[in-house]
Amino acid sequence: MNYARAIFRWGSLAVVLIASAWLLWPRTPGAASNGGPELQRQKNAKYVIKFSPGVPYMPGSVPFGIGDKIHGLRDVIQDFESENPDVRIELVNVPFAREYLVTQLSSGQAPDIINVNVEEVWVDVHKGWYVPLDAFLNAPNPYIQEKGDPSLPGYYSWWDMFRYQAISRGKAAPDGRNYCLSFDMVETGIFYNKTIFRQAGVEPPTTWEEWHDGMAKIRALGYIPLLMNTDTFNDWCTDILFNQLYFSILPGIDVLKGDAAREKYMKGYLDADELSFLFGKKFFTNQDPRYLELWRVMKGLRAYCNKDLNSTDFLREFVTQHAAMMWNSSPITYRLQADNSLDFEWGVFYPPPLTPQTSPFVTEPVDMCVIGGSGTQFEITNTAVGDTEPALPMQERMNRSERLQQVVRFLHFLCMPDNYTRIVNEYPCFIPNIRGVEPLPPLHPFAEILERRYTSTKWMFSFDLKFLEIQRRMLEMYLNDGISLEGFMDWQVSNIRAACVNHLERKKVDMENMQATWEALAPLRAAYKDLPNE
Repeated sequence: MNYARAIFRWGSLAVVLIASAWLLWPRTPGAASNGGPELQRQKNAKYVIKFSPGVPYMPGSVPFGIGDKIHGLRDVIQDFESENPDVRIELVNVPFAREYLVTQLSSGQAPDIINVNVEEVWVDVHKGWYVPLDAFLNAPNPYIQEKGDPSLPGYYSWWDMFRYQAISRGKAAPDGRNYCLSFDMVETGIFYNKTIFRQAGVEPPTTWEEWHDGMAKIRALGYIPLLMNTDTFNDWCTDILFNQLYFSILPGIDVLKGDAAREKYMKGYLDADELSFLFGKKFFTNQDPRYLELWRVMKGLRAYCNKDLNSTDFLREFVTQHAAMMWNSSPITYRLQADNSLDFEWGVFYPPPLTPQTSPFVTEPVDMCVIGGSGTQFEITNTAVGDTEPALPMQERMNRSERLQQVVRFLHFLCMPDNYTRIVNEYPCFIPNIRGVEPLPPLHPFAEILERRYTSTKWMFSFDLKFLEIQRRMLEMYLNDGISLEGFMDWQVSNIRAACVNHLERKKVDMENMQATWEALAPLRAAYKDLPNE
């Protein structure tokens, strides 16, 4: 298995979106290369910037084959080119494959701006393939400054324009620098059939127990209660259950201190450094009862799901009313809203919290955390500094490159609220991440979910791709009764150990500082029960 490809095939939100949300999305001839003849008028432009925006915003596309062709990005590009006659923006489709990225980036021929999951970027940041954006994000957006109003977000710092700060800033790479512009947001939810719910006499649940009780009633009527796949369990379900079971002890185990920006936006978040440190304290092993509980609770949920966790067609099963619920992401909203052939009402709710009745490790119910995050993620590649000497350090290339300034100026332009809303709010798909741009009404439930606290960790993206693939494979066996919990834990502990060793070998981690914080937090932990025995 090529583990670099695995991150695209399995796991992340963007993968699920492509696999499900745009399964029926046809390509429009002529739209892939440049968005149509309107975008070719700057024929003698000094700078030709290639931009891969991703399928959801590609001019000429028809989302799910329903409705009209989209054109918002094309219109905004036309306005930018009119103001900048030396620049031409060419839209390109990028194959969703690791091999393409490596070939194009290593030769300096990739698009200037690409849309790829930032976790894929992290493994290559040391190769000089991507431009760190921190200096630009910490500086003003010049288009905002031109308005002359210091109260506007972006007047002092481009960062300030982004609504979801914890998620956006949380995309910093292991080297501490930001290579990703979180252009919009995506969140998950439970889409449910109101007709089936009424038939079963159930309502959207407020607790985990109510959810189980309702699913039992739905199953008794012959419906599949809940549609999920292995990736949903491995990603979203793992993170929300982890947060629920560890929430009450997070203050005593969050040992990475001293980063003011992180503590402001991501208090309580456990990154790879901390996970590695805590593993050394016997967390996430057989001696950690909360970690064992996570997989037990998950197995209980699996009992109400479709039999085949890999090939079930979620949309088909849901729209044909064979299933009452599906755990999916916000872009599905457009598919359901625009389908006039649906003969049932549907709604959205979020997974309900665990209670002390569910698990002894839950002291009191707390809302489920946010597990969504960046939807469309833009990175600037080394092509943008192609007008400088490749042998120079990246920072010097950035300082010298005129081309890079044009690329960043274009991204500044896209983030202006009037331009941004024409792109992101052309149809209900993603949640806006620019202040002053409100989500379309059908996406309000997801926007409300995103206001919750952020997850306490993202296991799938904390370690290397080998860790991800092994966990996925063994979890699938466990959920399908191919291996016991004990057998799964044997694999999982070995898997985490290897991932921690690899992480600590690649990065110089300040274990001494975390140990000092750990010791300072000892009084807090003294009040906790059922911690691993160091």
